[in-house]
Amino acid sequence: MVNDRSSCNSQRDNRRLQLLFQSLSRWQAPLQSDRFFATLDQAFPEGPDPRISTRVLSGLAREHALDMALLTLSWHQMNKHVLNCYHYSSVISACAKTCMWKEALQILRTMEQSKVEASAIIFNAAINACEKGGAWDNALELFALMSQRNVELETITFNALISGCQQGGRWEKALQLFSLMTESDVLCTTTTFNAMISACKRDGAWEQALQLLTRMADFRLDMDTITFNAAVSTCKRSCEWKRALQLSSLMIWDEV
Repeated sequence: MVNDRSSCNSQRDNRRLQLLFQSLSRWQAPLQSDRFFATLDQAFPEGPDPRISTRVLSGLAREHALDMALLTLSWHQMNKHVLNCYHYSSVISACAKTCMWKEALQILRTMEQSKVEASAIIFNAAINACEKGGAWDNALELFALMSQRNVELETITFNALISGCQQGGRWEKALQLFSLMTESDVLCTTTTFNAMISACKRDGAWEQALQLLTRMADFRLDMDTITFNAAVSTCKRSCEWKRALQLSSLMIWDEV
């Protein structure tokens, strides 16, 4: 009987979600908060299960529907529903996909005011939003806060930070982060090195770029098209034509 009841509840929730997303898909900007809240009230008259809330917010994040995600979060807060880190991370992820880093930081502050502890997932989503929005100083501040709170630093954390430094032309800071990454035994990936080499390209630091290629071999990482193109561009930028040709030949030889 318990399993039958659980199955019925699950089918009911899935049906409600389907109807909700069908309804929301017809909405057009600008959104009217009162009408939006009424739609959620009608879909979940007794209040949604936390797992359903996560699915709603994640679905809106996937569709880059940040306005709806923010209103949904407000609706939960207004009705004093219990929210957890997964709800907040879904909305912050939506901010990242739309480059709305200021909104991501505001949600992070709101979350902490609600006494919800920020996890690595939350910080990584916020750092990703800052990186995509070009707010690399804010990303570094979040990174410092993670270190202060002993939040686990992951590959995705460093990759987003290094990518932000690359866009800001801060290859020396990128190298510092890379050193910390290796010292902390955090897994380096091809994406890590691609961002590092691209950061060197901005300032024509071709020697550092070639050293990074050697380090990739030490880490037994495969070089891809992005790797070679970034290294070749770095050498060209510094008029190191001979080395650029050598890299192009190696690229052809390795069938990259």
